[in-house]
Amino acid sequence: MSEADYKELKKGGMMRQAEAGLFSVRLRVVGGRLTTTQLRAIREAADRFGRGEIHLTSRQGVEIPNVHQDSLSALKEFLAPSGVGVGVCGPTVRTVTACQGCRVCPSGVIDSPELAGAVDREFYGKPVPHKFKVGISGCVNNCMKAEENDAGIKGWIEPRWEAPACTFCGVCQAVCPTMAISTSVDGGALIIDPTLCIGCGDCITSCPSGGMREESRGYRLFAGGKFGRRPSLGRRILGVLRTKEEAMAAILAVLDFFREHGKPRERFGDTLQRTGLPALAAFLNERTGIS
Repeated sequence: MSEADYKELKKGGMMRQAEAGLFSVRLRVVGGRLTTTQLRAIREAADRFGRGEIHLTSRQGVEIPNVHQDSLSALKEFLAPSGVGVGVCGPTVRTVTACQGCRVCPSGVIDSPELAGAVDREFYGKPVPHKFKVGISGCVNNCMKAEENDAGIKGWIEPRWEAPACTFCGVCQAVCPTMAISTSVDGGALIIDPTLCIGCGDCITSCPSGGMREESRGYRLFAGGKFGRRPSLGRRILGVLRTKEEAMAAILAVLDFFREHGKPRERFGDTLQRTGLPALAAFLNERTGIS
């Protein structure tokens, strides 16, 4: 098999192992979710075409190692009826990761799996200058490490102070992890500093009188994160995205910016080092109308 053939197989999620003739096959898992039917199919595929082993990747993925090159096509055909496809490598948008979101997790603010499915359907496998990873955290507990992704999302709760219900007990100020809540000079009002608020909602859930209420829920976007040999954290960009559609539009604009300004084999974070974050912000504002 030529080196060009190996490269094509790798693009299709079939990665050459150290042992000659064997491959580890990466499967397409969206947001870490698989049905029991799919799990049974993967187990049987590992028994039939591998050595009865499955590897769980750091990004919620599944790989079947020790598959002989002559069995790669048969493995794909075997898994197809269960809805399990082979993943991608190379300069593409990779499989999106997500937490369980508000339908399962008590801390969840947004429906992470729903957004992950939308991102996967719209962007998965599309070409970009270098690999591009998307991670979606349902709240600011940030289980999916939004800042470590090329594009990361966090769920966000915006609090609102309501004077009639407030007893000035001080609980909201005591629980705020960033000290974003203060009392006015005359002591007659609570002030929420939007530059310090991280959208955790702790002030709302802890308030005994209903003086702190939920104003809205939304999404915060982080751009330019990566791990690997030269790790760097992504930075927050744009204001609060109010709807899933706004979040999708923002991710699309980030990808378009990367395609216009990125160099081959250059991670998005390195692209931003060259262009500067304000250039991305201006581009996103022009494309989405969000600032």
